[in-house]
Amino acid sequence: MFEAKFQTFRDEGDRTQSAARLANLRAELKRRGLDAFIFSRADEHQNEYVPPSEERVAWLTGFTGSSAIVAVLPNKAALFTDGRYTLQAKDQIDGKLFAIEHMVEKPATKWLAENLAAGAALGYDPWRTTADGVERLEKAAKEAGARLVAVKENPLDAVWRERPAPPLTPVVLHDVKFAGEEAAKKIARIREALLKEKADVAVLSDPASVAWTFNIRGNDVAHTPLPLSWAILPREGEPQLFVDARKLSNEVRDALSKLAEVREPRELEVELHEAARGKSVRLDAATAPAKFAGIVEAAGGSVSKGADPVTNLKAIKNAAEIAGARAAHLRDGMALTRYLAWLAREAPGGKVSEIDAVAALETFRRETGKLKEISFPTISGAGPNGAIVHYRVTDSTNRKLKSGELFLIDSGAQYEDGTTDVTRTVAVGTPSEEMRQRFTLVLKGHIALARAVFPEGTSGAQLDPFARRALWEAGLDFDHGTGHGVGSYLSVHEGPARISKLGNVALQPGMILSNEPGYYKAGAYGIRIENLLLVEKREGGIEKPLLGFETLTFAPIDLHLVEPKLMTPAEIAWLNSYHAAVREKIASTLDANEHKWLEQATAPVKS
Repeated sequence: MFEAKFQTFRDEGDRTQSAARLANLRAELKRRGLDAFIFSRADEHQNEYVPPSEERVAWLTGFTGSSAIVAVLPNKAALFTDGRYTLQAKDQIDGKLFAIEHMVEKPATKWLAENLAAGAALGYDPWRTTADGVERLEKAAKEAGARLVAVKENPLDAVWRERPAPPLTPVVLHDVKFAGEEAAKKIARIREALLKEKADVAVLSDPASVAWTFNIRGNDVAHTPLPLSWAILPREGEPQLFVDARKLSNEVRDALSKLAEVREPRELEVELHEAARGKSVRLDAATAPAKFAGIVEAAGGSVSKGADPVTNLKAIKNAAEIAGARAAHLRDGMALTRYLAWLAREAPGGKVSEIDAVAALETFRRETGKLKEISFPTISGAGPNGAIVHYRVTDSTNRKLKSGELFLIDSGAQYEDGTTDVTRTVAVGTPSEEMRQRFTLVLKGHIALARAVFPEGTSGAQLDPFARRALWEAGLDFDHGTGHGVGSYLSVHEGPARISKLGNVALQPGMILSNEPGYYKAGAYGIRIENLLLVEKREGGIEKPLLGFETLTFAPIDLHLVEPKLMTPAEIAWLNSYHAAVREKIASTLDANEHKWLEQATAPVKS
């Protein structure tokens, strides 16, 4: 019997309580002299995954997606999310209480400018809003003739009486054989970066930056091995690490004390004020609370905006991290291939549900003996559920895999040597001609990006059209980025580089990114094909050095959905070569029945 240990299928949001909770929040706002309040699904670090104690959006609205902003006014409220979650939001929240807005097409700031009353007081939490976010809110409030107010305590917490306690899980040391570099050397490199950028101090507000710098990991948030923590790293002098002492064993404390002064988080404000006196302080624009900017300025320091120095350093994997990524993906490919063989055997019978499919894949991964966690909640979408880009199956939405439909499974794993993320779309029974046509258009985009060769300095935005051209030519598209950066036993979504219309950072050798074009027909099916790619140097550049990609993921792509007539000889050659590599790397790990299935699943395609 298969079992999922790293995710549940409870519907964590409960919109039946939203009316009463919204009324209580409005009463609390009135008591504090506030006319409106805006907040996002963010903790003090702007983490993608947050502990239960920070799930304010889900508590108030019932929406459980990872990207959301909520604005509450006296007589109206709205939830803003992106294209991955618009369908999910409609299913989860009460549309009579909250309008649903696309955060790109109609940002919260625009909505506020149009809906705030003149003279209104708009509250925000400076610990959970970035400085850039405050600037945008100030502009919106000014446009409406309203004023912006930083709250000392979050008003939601005053009415969320059953709020869980913050997490308190142990910090562990990340072995240098996986990290590839001693923490002391990393600190030295960060200091070099500060010198280059003419900053005196860096504040590490992203726990992933802290974890990378000090070679530590934790379990404070789901699916990402993070210890919630902060660090102040001066160009000269001893770094300070702020982490709850109750998370530290004697061994870990001793190791960290050789690198930094270990202090309690409650001391952070005072120590930042001291460190900022007359100094240029680098605050990470994406993760630093607006509160920090106020502390720096109050101390007579100046804020240096931008990414913290660690962001770029950890994005470029060293030799040990690259070797670990390759090993992790081979291990993961073996588990995924075994799973796909099981699915091909069991799904046509009509007995496999979306939850069964999730539990089975997690079980195959656990059988590798190396799985630490999944890297995000598995997206297991059968039929129309596959069209919900970031669908999360629950007990109430669980659906059987039915013949004649598509099944989309997007999943990932956390291993000590690497983080994985892979999507496969499979046909259950016989697919329609339209399904084959659109799957092949997505595949053409996937192949175009995988085969891309580009000059040094090329950004993700410049590469994004490679994945969309075939869809565009058919009048189709997808409403999400094509690729995101991936960490090394850290976040499955890592900056600064990404392949999307907004990806303005140049790709560099050593970066790992996803390649995941898709197509989604609302109410019918979803298609996505995802592998991870390693940026590498290529030979042959005449005027500029060239770069390309090494594909890290190895698992079959469903040939039942491929229409060779729509593919060029070069595309077919890539697919056949990829499947030959899958057979070479994976076949020896399979039993006889799985091996036989793999031979058929990766048979050469003929034009």
